[in-house]
Amino acid sequence: MGIRVVIYTRVSTKEQTKNLSLQTQKKACTEYCLNHGYEVDRIFVDEGESAKTTARPEFRNLMEYCRVNRGKLEAVVVYNLSRFSRNTGDHLTIRALLTSYRITLRSVIEPTDDTPSGKMMETMISAIAQYENDVKAERTKAGMKAAKECGRWTFQAPIGYLNASDPMGKPTLTVDPVRGPLIKKAFELYATGAYSRNEVLRKVSDLGLLTRGGKRVSAQTFSKILRNRLYAGWIELPQWGEATRGNFPVLTC
Repeated sequence: MGIRVVIYTRVSTKEQTKNLSLQTQKKACTEYCLNHGYEVDRIFVDEGESAKTTARPEFRNLMEYCRVNRGKLEAVVVYNLSRFSRNTGDHLTIRALLTSYRITLRSVIEPTDDTPSGKMMETMISAIAQYENDVKAERTKAGMKAAKECGRWTFQAPIGYLNASDPMGKPTLTVDPVRGPLIKKAFELYATGAYSRNEVLRKVSDLGLLTRGGKRVSAQTFSKILRNRLYAGWIELPQWGEATRGNFPVLTC
């Protein structure tokens, strides 16, 4: 019997359309094992899971499998170390745990081994992966903040609106042709002072107001809608300064 190993592959949602597809990783890892005389015991696959955290279903199953089969497995094979983790602290903790099981980590496209230089290289690669992830997060945050200053809404559209793009291809909001008029009607009725919140909710629900999931809007959700200044055309994100006038239609009366 050859050296028994397990393979771990992972993609985040965005990566599924790129060159790091699950099939690409599986093929490369399988060929790597074949070339090195490894016997693949099992393949673990996480679909649409981020490597920022270890709370991935199949990753947890992988670690438990390694624990149960300590002494029988010799390595975990990954396409590259960023498939394993993008957090240096997590990587080192998990690596130490695998070492306690006498299981090593092997990357198909990166020089990893258990020599001092190999361990140093592995730590550096892991640190670079976290750095790239942190920089990407900062750029995303900066882009969203800049969009807010220009009056663009970059998050999921609240009920009554739909996410859309302006003539320049930038994110904005447009009125949902089905729910938008009903939300506007709700604001009009409530503004008269003749109806309570629950009465207004009952009226617009009878007219057909439903969530995107096809359910009736709860009293708690409706209360948040009435308090949300976004419907009046204002983007309020306290962590990024004062409210900004949005570039989308208002639904309040």
